[in-house]
Amino acid sequence: MNTVLIIDDSDINLTLIKALVLKLGDCTPVLFDNPVKAFAWCQENVPDLVIVDYMMPDMDGLQFISSFRALHGRTEIPVLMVTANDQKDIRYDALLGGANDFLTKPIDRIEFSARARNMLALRIGQKFLADRAQHLSVLVDEQTQAIRAREQELIFRMSRAAEFRDPETGAHIQRMAYYSRLIAKGLGLDDKVQKLILEAAPLHDVGKIGIPDYILLKPGKLTHEEFEVMKGHAQLGHELLDDSGSDILRAGAEIALTHHEKYDGSGYPNGLAGTKIALYGRIVAVADVFDALTSERPYKRAWPLEDARKFLEEGRGKHFDPMCVEAFLAGWEEALEIRQRFKDEEVPML
Repeated sequence: MNTVLIIDDSDINLTLIKALVLKLGDCTPVLFDNPVKAFAWCQENVPDLVIVDYMMPDMDGLQFISSFRALHGRTEIPVLMVTANDQKDIRYDALLGGANDFLTKPIDRIEFSARARNMLALRIGQKFLADRAQHLSVLVDEQTQAIRAREQELIFRMSRAAEFRDPETGAHIQRMAYYSRLIAKGLGLDDKVQKLILEAAPLHDVGKIGIPDYILLKPGKLTHEEFEVMKGHAQLGHELLDDSGSDILRAGAEIALTHHEKYDGSGYPNGLAGTKIALYGRIVAVADVFDALTSERPYKRAWPLEDARKFLEEGRGKHFDPMCVEAFLAGWEEALEIRQRFKDEEVPML
């Protein structure tokens, strides 16, 4: 059903146009003899066709069309202006001002029917295209969500693949990822960046896939030569993930390469210092070290929470970015809740 708005200060004209509209079929006429009240109605309602007279008190037809077109979502709705035969200049102004067509007085029934039907056909086409565009938008969103879900599954599986060759647990990956998001939030980063860090942080050690088992699984202290090989996992992780079309994988590459750098320049693989270390790497460094210290492994006991907190505080400006440490400690209660939520299974000691 099409809604046809009719505005004319003459009751006779309103009655005539209403009768002509009803003969079109499938139309509901809405009548106003006051253009100001009609405009107020338009602010809350969207007609399918507007038929407006030119000569009216308070607001003439041109002023009404200009105000109507300024409303959100009203720029494409067909408008018919009703004018007298000798008002050519008015008709030109109406067409330039936003009217789609015009009718001359006295209104001819056949001409009215033809012009009104054309305008309604235009409106029906607009609504069809808008509905189709909305439908396609929903389909695109659904497909995008499906692709993103598969991407997240791939990332999780890649993280797990590295984990299977490392004594760290799946709970560690979850904890450090949520700690990373906590730090990002404390730094004032927007929600989109927080989510990106949450999804990319689990890839921090994916390069361990390329480290030999005799080094990766060694329960004791690594020799200098072994540690040099172990340090290569940062570069391996970066090479594995870099140049991807995925924002998450590119962020993961940055994290893999830089989360073992230290704020004072004594880290690896490139000895970067301060803000030359990528922000994501500086964030994950705090999250990863804190969880490693407070987690029990087959080769070590978990540190008490206060000792781990003290380690972070003493490492400000040396191992860690001071702002990242401050952001983490400011969310201490939330960090403890994350730690409680993602518990390790019991780890047998060697």
